Amino acid sequence: MSERFYRQRVELVKYLKLSGLIKSKLVEEAFLSVPREYFVPESLREYAYEDHPLPIGYGQTISAPHMVAIMTEELRVEPHHKVLEIGTGSGYQAAILACIVSKGGGHVYTIERIPELAQNALINLTRGVPQLLEYITIYVGDGSRGLKEFAPFDRILVTAAAPKIPEPLLKQLAPGGIMVIPVGSRYEQLLEIVVKDSSGGISIKHSVPCIFVPLIGEHGWRENIQEPLQ
Repeated sequence: MSERFYRQRVELVKYLKLSGLIKSKLVEEAFLSVPREYFVPESLREYAYEDHPLPIGYGQTISAPHMVAIMTEELRVEPHHKVLEIGTGSGYQAAILACIVSKGGGHVYTIERIPELAQNALINLTRGVPQLLEYITIYVGDGSRGLKEFAPFDRILVTAAAPKIPEPLLKQLAPGGIMVIPVGSRYEQLLEIVVKDSSGGISIKHSVPCIFVPLIGEHGWRENIQEPLQ
């Protein structure tokens, strides 16, 4: 079975490269190294390498491979970087990032608001990529607040949709840093690429349309209602 999944992984990477979504060697190697089948529910493993999101429980999803590729490429992670991920989910995106930073002594800090998902992510990482565990630290909490105690971060990746860019995340982004975040309504967003220059100035580029689960938290959306927190 693992051989079949590996062949599917190789085909997926070929497809993403031909589509122009995987561009760099670092991202290609990460996609080839991380077994996505370990990060989806066992009942859905046969769909692990299809290019669409899959449910992982608690109303959350694992992003489609093409979106993981787009976000990872836009983030431009380098092996020495300290990375903050908001929304651990299944742990797959954290594993992709850790695969890159493991080559240069960087580290991935990732926050999940749902304790059961955080625990599941740790199990998935332990089974799927145990060699990367030393490069990943999982926290349970409000991701919209970031992780001030470990700031600044060279890169910040948000895998949930915000009504606006959370101010704490802007403050925790290092000069010269990049943040990738979906911003918009609860049902439709644009991927925004946020760059902080050496003097602290912020520039924002709009990337592709996307649909993510909402970022619930103090600087995101209220749970179960349609209005953002103020």
